Amino acid sequence: MKVSTRGRYGLRAMVELAKHRGEGAIPLRKIAGKQDISEQYLEQLFSNLRKSGLIESVRGAKGGYLLKESPENISVKEIIISLEGPIAPVECVLDSEDACEYKNDCVTNILWDKLKSCIDDMLGSITLKDLLDETLERE
Repeated sequence: MKVSTRGRYGLRAMVELAKHRGEGAIPLRKIAGKQDISEQYLEQLFSNLRKSGLIESVRGAKGGYLLKESPENISVKEIIISLEGPIAPVECVLDSEDACEYKNDCVTNILWDKLKSCIDDMLGSITLKDLLDETLERE
């Protein structure tokens, strides 16, 4: 599994939203400027995050984006899945009808299932607040 710029930039933008939580809606251009990410690219990412229910948009002169939940209630796993899709080291461990026909007889399937479980557990255990706290410690 390789996390693309969608996941990496999206996480950075979400940390920026968390950093300014309580200040009202944050304009996309402010997030783009602080994180040195294209505003157009962020708009695409925020569309996914909005559809996933992680953020909400506010229209108008004081418009922008807000987190829908507090940072401690948003996991990195939710953000990555929203932006990247299902998390899996190989296709055959996804719960889909297109799974490998040899899945039940494959000698490496146990390894891939365990790896997927470890990735899920780790990403699910880290919250947006955890990332924000680490960021604030470094500043």
